[in-house]
Amino acid sequence: MSATPPPAGGFVRRIGLFQATAINMSQMCGIGPFVTIPLMVAAFGGPQAVIGFVAGAILALADGLIWAELGASLPGSGGSYVYLRQAFQYRTGRLMPFLFVWTAMLFIPLAMSTGVVGFVQYLGYLAPDLSRTAGDLIGLGMIVLVVLLLWRGIENIARITAVMWVVMIASVGLVIIAAATDFSPHLAFHYPSGAFELTSSHFWIGFAAGLTIGIYDYLGYNTTAYMGAEIKDPGRTLPRSIIYSIFGIMAIYLLLQIGTLGVIDYHRMLDPDDIASSSVASAVLEKAWGKGAADVVTVLILITAFASVFAGLLGGSRVPYDAARDKVFFRPYAKLHPRHRFPMLGLATMGVITAIGFMIGRRTDLTTLIQLLTTVMVIVQALAQILAVTVLRKRQPGLRRPYRMWLYPLPSLVALVGWLTIYGYSDKNSPGRHPIEWSLAWLALGCVAFALWARFEKVWPFGPREIHEEYVEQPAERPGTATPGAPPRTPFAP
Repeated sequence: MSATPPPAGGFVRRIGLFQATAINMSQMCGIGPFVTIPLMVAAFGGPQAVIGFVAGAILALADGLIWAELGASLPGSGGSYVYLRQAFQYRTGRLMPFLFVWTAMLFIPLAMSTGVVGFVQYLGYLAPDLSRTAGDLIGLGMIVLVVLLLWRGIENIARITAVMWVVMIASVGLVIIAAATDFSPHLAFHYPSGAFELTSSHFWIGFAAGLTIGIYDYLGYNTTAYMGAEIKDPGRTLPRSIIYSIFGIMAIYLLLQIGTLGVIDYHRMLDPDDIASSSVASAVLEKAWGKGAADVVTVLILITAFASVFAGLLGGSRVPYDAARDKVFFRPYAKLHPRHRFPMLGLATMGVITAIGFMIGRRTDLTTLIQLLTTVMVIVQALAQILAVTVLRKRQPGLRRPYRMWLYPLPSLVALVGWLTIYGYSDKNSPGRHPIEWSLAWLALGCVAFALWARFEKVWPFGPREIHEEYVEQPAERPGTATPGAPPRTPFAP
């Protein structure tokens, strides 16, 4: 399919299946597994930490099937914003999409800031004497560079992403191969006493912590769903890009985790003074192939980290665009670059918040950022989308569904249990940080902001609800729900 000029100055569909899968995988892998393997080992207390990556894969696949059905049916810009707008407009008007954009403007940049923290962390392997100030300046400079590279047309970005995907595959592939050449089954499969004691509360608390870390490592399988208005043949491309990327990254992670544990004694990963606790992949390369090879692959890992932040801000910057165009967010966010057709203010804002999150992460720890971004995300995105699939099947039976979730509703139930586990145990896994309280406070502040915004816009609850089923092929009139005398709205270009 050739790209055609967008109607009314909108987005252009230029991203095919390969680029879409590469964008997802680049965002999913990034620096995540290279910095979280020691965190996973610490959560479980030994090589049984591989359980965390398996559990994370199961949750990612279950949740990914939800994204696949919603993305194929509602291929608009903004991902969850579109899905929640369509599903919950019947009872709460614009509340849910507003709250999603409100929280996404926080949790997406926080996720990107963890990648920048990991970048500086691995850079410390190449420059052991790197000062905190120098590390801060390098991280901030990296964020500026990412924003500058994204300040261009999507066709150029797709080519850049494909190159970065190749580098990502090379970096993880070399670490896996190096681990295989020096692999010790005794190290990889020698479990401490009581490692699988399922009656122990310690095991389940560690499991919840590991599941949180695991799903963090898989986050990004939904990146192209945020770019639904720029995907060619989205009914086929979006579901395939999500499913292919999850299975591909799952295979990579399991080989990487088991291989690393077969080379580096897990006790080294628990020692904060050991290089294996901060740059475990570099430690694997150094032990297997020597310092020179470790330096080269560390450079590839840094490029992979850069690619992850690049892909994440690419997709995330599209989130406020549709909301602003629909008058559910600040209107300047609806403006596209006059030539390259990308949302300028969304990209700039998320770049600034990423920089703030990076500075916070440098002064606390990576676990704090992971806990905060996951708890903020769970209520308004993860749990709401599980409900949205069922609501849309009931409310919009005429909606075109090129892909329908496998084994419905089993994936929804698995995802529900997984996300509730992460949320319910987050405080126990992070004493003193109170992520649940912070997430609820942010949500409450969003409700206050919505009330002020709704009063200004004179929409529900200060006006009538407006029902607009833009993606239904033959929308039916619902008496008493449309705004009296309101002109018909132009459907978004699918």
